[in-house]
Order: sequence, then C-alpha cells, then structure tokens
Amino acid sequence: MDARNSIASLAGWTVHARLAEADQVHQARQARLKFLKEGELPSGVLREEIYTSWRRSLGHGLNCLEGEMLDSQQDHDLQQLLANNRLLINAAAPEMEYLVSQHGKNGLVILGDAQANVLVVEGQTELLNIAGLRDIRPGSCWSETLRGTNAVGTALVEGRPIQINCGEHYLDRLSPFSCTSVPLRDPQGQVIGVLDLTRDGAMAQPQDNLATMLLVASAIENRLFGQCYPEHLLLAFHSRLQYLGSAWHGLLVLNLDGEVVAVNDRACDLLQRDRGTLVGQSGRDLLGERSPQFIARLLQGGISSVQTAKGEFFLRLVQVPRHTGLGGAVQAPKAPVAKSNVLQSLAGRDSRLARSLRMAQQCLANDLPVLLLGETGTGKEVVARALHQAGPRANRPFVAVNCAAIPEGLIESELFGYREGAFTGSRRGGMLGRLMQANGGTLFLDEIGDMPLSLQARLLRVLQERKVAPLGASEELDIDVAVICATHRDLKQLVQTKSFREDLYYRINGVSLRLPALRERDDIDDLIGTLLSKLGASQVRLDQELGELLGNYDWPGNIRQLEMVLRAALAMREGAESELGLEHLTDSLLDDLTSSCRQPCGRIRENELELIRNSLERHHGNVSAAADSLGISRATLYRKLKQLRA
Repeated sequence: MDARNSIASLAGWTVHARLAEADQVHQARQARLKFLKEGELPSGVLREEIYTSWRRSLGHGLNCLEGEMLDSQQDHDLQQLLANNRLLINAAAPEMEYLVSQHGKNGLVILGDAQANVLVVEGQTELLNIAGLRDIRPGSCWSETLRGTNAVGTALVEGRPIQINCGEHYLDRLSPFSCTSVPLRDPQGQVIGVLDLTRDGAMAQPQDNLATMLLVASAIENRLFGQCYPEHLLLAFHSRLQYLGSAWHGLLVLNLDGEVVAVNDRACDLLQRDRGTLVGQSGRDLLGERSPQFIARLLQGGISSVQTAKGEFFLRLVQVPRHTGLGGAVQAPKAPVAKSNVLQSLAGRDSRLARSLRMAQQCLANDLPVLLLGETGTGKEVVARALHQAGPRANRPFVAVNCAAIPEGLIESELFGYREGAFTGSRRGGMLGRLMQANGGTLFLDEIGDMPLSLQARLLRVLQERKVAPLGASEELDIDVAVICATHRDLKQLVQTKSFREDLYYRINGVSLRLPALRERDDIDDLIGTLLSKLGASQVRLDQELGELLGNYDWPGNIRQLEMVLRAALAMREGAESELGLEHLTDSLLDDLTSSCRQPCGRIRENELELIRNSLERHHGNVSAAADSLGISRATLYRKLKQLRA
C-alpha cells in the first residue's frame, strides 16, 4: 500500500467515523425520546451504569431535551467558592497544566468541587461557544440533579471514575461530547472534588484516557497531603523501591509523636488495612520498626527499609514540619549541602546557564530582585527554590504565589491579607497574606505577567516602601523579603502594550535569567537520570529506542512534561524491570511522542513502518486484520500510517 492509498484510506475512515458518530448521536436522541415518553428502554441499548443514571435523572424531573441553563452566580459567591477550594485548586494546577499540554488542543480540562460546582476550565475554550457547553464556566453547577447524566456529576454520585461516550449523556444537547471524570479525595478519604476531560466526538482510546486521569488524580491527592498537613511528618513507602516518588506510593501523615493522622488509599492497600484501623496507630508499629528513635532515623533523610509482617518496605520522609519544634524526638544533624553544587546540577553542562545562576545567586544575596524567564515547565519554581536555599535566607520561609492560578478577585487578599470583617464572607480572625508569610524569607511571584494591572501599583509600592497594609487595616506593617519573579510571557512587549507597568518591570528586573526550553538543551540524558533518581528509580535506564524518541521530541511542556512521561512509564513496569522501553508507554502517549519529533525518529519509525508493511502484505491489504495482528486498533494503524508517511 503506497502513501497515497494510505492517506486516501485514512480520509475514508475519517468520514466513516464521523458518519458513525452522527448515527450514534441520532440513535441516542431516539432513545431519549422513547425514554421520556415511556420511562423505560429495551435491555442493551445503554450500559447498565448509564441506564441507572438516566433513571435517576428522570426521577429528578429533568427534561432530556432542555436547552442551556444560563444560570449565573454573583461575583462574591464565585469568589467565596474559589476561596473555599483554594487548597484543591493549587494542588491540581500542575497536573491540569500537564493535561492541557497533552489534550487541551482537542478538549477541555475541568476541575470541580465535591458538589459538582465548576472551579476551573482550561484547554480548548473555543468549545465553550458551542451550543451545549456555554453554561460550563466557573461557578456553574453540573450535579446530576441539575444536568442529568454527565461525567462530572455522575462520578460524584457513584464515587468512582466514570466515562461517558457520545450519546450517553442524559441531556440531548451534550450528545456530541465524550467525557472522563475521576473523583479526587482528601487525606481522610472523603471526596473533595472531581477532575474531568471533555472532548468533542467519541473517545478514540478510552482506556488510555482513564489510565492518564487516574495517574493525574493520584498525583493531585498526594500533593494535597503535604498541603493539608504542613506541620506534620509525611512518610512515603512502598514494597518496591522504584515506586517511591511515583503516584503509586503509600503515604502516612505522622504527628510529632509518630502516630498516624492520615493515610492514602495506596497505604491501605499496601498494609492491607482500612483507613479507620490505621489512623491513630503508631507508625513505628505499623512498619515493624523496633527502634524508639524511629522519627530520628527518618529525619536523617535518604531511603531506608524495614521488614514487616507484610514483607519489606522502603521508606522516605518527604516532608518535615516547617515551623514546629520536634519535641522529644532526636534530630539527626543534616548533612551539609554544597550550595554551588545544587545550582550547578540545575545547569548541567550548560556553562552559560551556570554563569547566569551564579549571578542570580549573588544578586539575591545582595537584596536585588531576580526575574526568571522561560516557557511553561522549564523549572522556574525549582530554580527559585534552589536560589533561596543557596542564599542567606535558606532557613527562612519560601512562599510561592502563582499569579495566574489565583482568580483575579482573590489575588489582592491572597497577597496582602485582610482583617476580620474586611468584606462579606471574610474568614473570622482575618488572614495573613502571602507577603507577610514570606517575611524574613523569599517571595516567589510566578507568572507575574498575568498579575492584574490594578494590583501592580500596590505591589510596586510594597517593593519600594517595604510596607504592607492588609485589606481593612489602617496601619502598615514592615516587611523584609527577597523577591524572585517568573513569567513565560514577554514583559517588554506587555510594557509596550500598557498591559504591564514599566516602573514595576524595572523594579523586579534586578537580574534577568532565561531558562532554556528542554528542546534547546543537549543534556537531556543527564536530566532523565536526575529525574529518575528524584522518582526513586536511579537504577532504571532507558533502552536505545526510547532514549532516541525522548531525545527527538519537541517537549512543549518541557521538564514537567518529561517528568510525567517518566512517572507514567515507571508505573507500567512489572516485577523488577530495570529498563524502560516503548512497551512501557501507552498507545496515546507513544502517538504523541512520535507525531511531534523534531526529526524522524530513526530506528523507531523504520521499525514501525516495516512491521506495518509486513503485516499489510501478509493480510493482503486488509487493514482490520493487520491491526489485529499488531495488537492495535484500526484507527491507531491509520494514524501511524499518516505519521510515518508524513
């Protein structure tokens, strides 16, 4: 089969797929009409879980043919909703950014709270202008009670992941869309929110979508542990060393006496105990540690192992209290870290970057601000933390504020804090702003290019006068902070368009440091090794094909995307495998990586093309039979033909 025949066949398949989707939507509409009229459907028309949800929707008195619900919330209600869920929004932000980089071109990524209220919508927001989705926006409620069967609301009702394909929504206007939703749980195991991936059209690879969403949800839930218990010990453990640092390790929150305060689902699975029996137990007893200096040994850092009735477990302390003393526990002295080595490791073999980092370190030590520039995912916060740790304020607070993640209506109170009664819905006792939280330490303002213009003047005054006035307060408070700012935007251009204050630009630009994009670096092998060590898999290596593939990929999500790919590949290992290859990547991930190579991926493309050609010849051009023999879908085969012939 030559390239033209392959492309023609692909075009024919695309038309056929669209016709099949249209037919599926039409059949779903007929089913709704019958269901609305008779209250029943013949067996087999819908999956059982979807049919059960339709019956609930009908019981709520919903008309499946209704139009959009353009309900609205007052601004202060939305602000309060976002403020109440700030912890969840912050914890989900990095993973949502990853999902948008992978799926945002074809769909929407939605974060909701435990009542199905929409908190954040990102991705292909043009879809929101399509009839049927215009009422998906922050503040709108997508509970099953109000909208019928939909992945966000139904996942919360069922308390488990839900996938809804074209035609399966209860509301007819949602028929063209498919969704995957996963509930998010807090450290007590209670549902705290829901994460959803919505796209126009049928799901091509539903199992891959679900696997990705489960991995992302685990990462969010793990991050919530540290944020919910900043003054507790957070201990990660697993029976396999390589799983430490992954989304699949167990987590135990311990108080300073070593008692378990909270656990995640993985910990329950590993210890074969339910959450209720684990909380309140001694972490030392659970992990078979006989030494009374259990906490002290953990504080020594590194990875250790213990023998228990459930077998061997590998342990690592991933968080220690920031402001609380450790009581009677014996603290082992921390091994001194060569500050220059930390910055040098970030620079890798890039001598220019290493020089810039040294200049930034000296600048920050002399109370001059540092401005970090670079694409999303290039590690700006990692560099900011390293600069903080390398400076004289290393033992003081490091407070990070993402100016793009905090809603515009809340960023002022987040930064400056407020007094009790400053506005309707304010917290009793008021709130200490991030600026005062960073007093004596370092304030990191990420994505400062997205800070509202109205607040830039206030921030400029704080940086000049070194005084902060919380909302509702009459007095000003002295403040002493080192300032690091970061953005992926062109601030000079924003200044020219009057979107960013020129005086603030010069105030934060003491020294400017541009972090190179991953595709611009020639030390990706070193970075992969560093990330594998960070993920507790220093003994793992990549085979030649996977190494070549990763080296040639464009990496639009940069280091953050690379880390997620490695985490996903590590999670797919079986047994004691110490080498990662193409077989550890899902079909969708492999398609993404091979379709965006800067140059043809040598052996990978040659091998794939040869396999496909041989299979088609053996089956006399029968695409379905060839796909079956290769263990992939017909759609995947057509996609690969198009990519390989491009």
